Amino acid sequence: MFQFFSYFFCLLSIIFLFLSRPTFPASILPDKVTVITNNSTHNATWHDFTRFIDAEMGSHVIGMSELKKYFTRFGYLPMTISDSNFTDNFDTQFKSAVTLYQTKLGLPVTGKLDSDTITTIMSPRCGVSDTAHKIHVTKHYSYFYGKPRWSRRMSPMTLTYAFSSTDMIDYISLSDIKLVLKRAFSRWSSVIPVNFKETDKYESADIRIGFYHGDHGDGEAFDGALGVLAHSFSPENGRFHLDAAETWAVDFETVKSRAAIDLESVATHEIGHILGLGHTSVKEAVMYPSLSPRTKKVDLKIDDVEGVQALYGSNPNFKFSSLLESENSSNDAIALASRSSKWTISLLVLVIVILSFFEYSTF
Repeated sequence: MFQFFSYFFCLLSIIFLFLSRPTFPASILPDKVTVITNNSTHNATWHDFTRFIDAEMGSHVIGMSELKKYFTRFGYLPMTISDSNFTDNFDTQFKSAVTLYQTKLGLPVTGKLDSDTITTIMSPRCGVSDTAHKIHVTKHYSYFYGKPRWSRRMSPMTLTYAFSSTDMIDYISLSDIKLVLKRAFSRWSSVIPVNFKETDKYESADIRIGFYHGDHGDGEAFDGALGVLAHSFSPENGRFHLDAAETWAVDFETVKSRAAIDLESVATHEIGHILGLGHTSVKEAVMYPSLSPRTKKVDLKIDDVEGVQALYGSNPNFKFSSLLESENSSNDAIALASRSSKWTISLLVLVIVILSFFEYSTF
């Protein structure tokens, strides 16, 4: 019996290794690993929102007034209400705000603070309001009020961008930051007839990029690590501000912090705002407002492309067919991973049943 189980478990181990996940060639370890220590693991106020899970109409939870300030900041409660007038009651107005939030961010619309809603609220996100945009009535994407866009007589249009000489971070080289931003700009220029060109003339550049701490004079103060990651302004303002308190990364292989935020993902999102796009309810899209730490989201989705092309038209060299093929490949990969996971679980269940049978038969 012991010999049978030895053979059985050997075979089981081999099957499990093949079914659990695909194998890949071994990768070369980087020569240098950067470990950035960040004592603040999350924006303190947002982290405390976990205590509101399952709150609903009629609930009274101490501190809910802070959550109402969050909803006001991102456009779900009117700015006319003074912060001092917020109560800790889950009232009719707040239920409407929660329902609107769930609708706009593509969440299950329950009208209460379920776990999905609280998790999304606590996620690091863009500082641009979700509701200060004119929403397209048949699509998920949105625009700023009045549908502003950049206007230049030349075609294709060329917009210049520059980096602040004083408001930058020092743990990522300027050359690496510039390379990341160049890639982010090129993703948008590949789908619309707009080119982006770097310039040294910061004050006269169309788009001005910098990293800032806290209150930096634009009326939109940053709030520390893993809260608001960045914000930018509608055309033709051009201000592009990133929170210097974040642990920014250009390569997760060399930055091991659990709080690391991908610079290219945030940059690609903010450039969408600079071009005139608002937030979308499509979670896979670049213009979705939140981004988890150690997550990379840089590929434009159909929703992003349709939105920006509605403002500027299409790049003559862009083909929707290539984007559709890319999204289909991505969906196929997700489906394959899901099926693989189901096979693994089924195998484990089968093993348990077999072991239970043999255990029973030995008595």
